[in-house]
Amino acid sequence: MVGQHNGPLQPGDRAPNVVLDAITQDGQISIDDFRGRKPVLVGLFRGLHCPFCRRQIAAMAQLDGALREKGIESLTIVNTPIERARLYFRYHPLPHLLAASDPERVSHRAFGLPNLEFTEDEDVWPYKMAQKTMMAMKVNMPDLLPEPMDPMAATAYLDKADAYEITDADERMMATGTGQLVGEFLLDRDGVVRWSFTEVPDGGKNLFGVPRREELMSVASAVAH
Repeated sequence: MVGQHNGPLQPGDRAPNVVLDAITQDGQISIDDFRGRKPVLVGLFRGLHCPFCRRQIAAMAQLDGALREKGIESLTIVNTPIERARLYFRYHPLPHLLAASDPERVSHRAFGLPNLEFTEDEDVWPYKMAQKTMMAMKVNMPDLLPEPMDPMAATAYLDKADAYEITDADERMMATGTGQLVGEFLLDRDGVVRWSFTEVPDGGKNLFGVPRREELMSVASAVAH
């Protein structure tokens, strides 16, 4: 499929259609629902078991109103089974959130986001990462963490802070998708990528991060006209 072996879709690429079960409404949602009608910001995240993704989703939801004013919809896609996702958003509602469940990560592959494999000692970014390399990384979130922490320690700290309990459904997703890289893609009304922010570039400098609001809104203004 487009982008699967060549990295994430880039500006100018036509986004593929994917059809997924809707979380926050009945029925299904597809990329083609928006094509020819209006631009859409598509956020592709790891499952709700990932505390960084929960925060990325919340950050994306905070922009929804400003994007809607420009005629741009937002679609959040999570690697979480539908019932688990519906339960989570029932207790953690985000106003106007349009979300879809993708437990098989079909959309992530379609948009060219690699699923990082953790190895004993081999580093081939963005496809493989040695365990020691990951543990040497430091997640620096001064507003959320008491100090820079390795990703595993940061995950445990944030899960505890959120009182998030990992379920069997979460465990199933984590078994195959812990290394799934994520990103956001702004599609114009023809379904062509006009902007993206992913964890892939420059050795993962964007890992666990969110796009700059000013940058996204500037591109959104151009796409809206």
